[in-house]
Amino acid sequence: MGREIYTGRVVNLRVERVTLPNGVAVDLELMHHVGASAVVAVDERGHVVLIRQYRHAAGGYLWEVPAGMLTSAAEPPEACAARELLEEAGVTARELTHLGAIYPTPGYSDERIHLFLARHLQYGAHGHEADEVITEIAWMPLADVLAMIRRGEIVDGKTICALHLAAAALGAS
Repeated sequence: MGREIYTGRVVNLRVERVTLPNGVAVDLELMHHVGASAVVAVDERGHVVLIRQYRHAAGGYLWEVPAGMLTSAAEPPEACAARELLEEAGVTARELTHLGAIYPTPGYSDERIHLFLARHLQYGAHGHEADEVITEIAWMPLADVLAMIRRGEIVDGKTICALHLAAAALGAS
């Protein structure tokens, strides 16, 4: 199966010797990730919630949709999406629609992020975890958020994909 290099809280790193479809044998460095969910919550006015979260690897704060890791491979992605929406934005949804799934970095990771659209929202209190630095929770018109992507103000890949898929599902693209 491969040689384990590192086992961590978020990822496991291993080296695998594989033969590619073209017959070439190579050693691949691969990261295993349990998976994640991300959710675009849209209210009755057509506004979506974004969070401004600190990301050390990116060198600062990013605008993102609420998202997080599955607690295990057995956790349904819908349950993860609902949990993260409540924890990060203080929102619950009576309707969660699966928009699709993406592999953000398939060249070296098996991470799969499930993308959801949340509607029929109820508002409450968020419960940020200790390792989450979220400085702002903002509700913005979907058209404005899509313009933020075009201006380079939203650069997080899962957020860009989720917002475009949500816009298409809502007929707003």
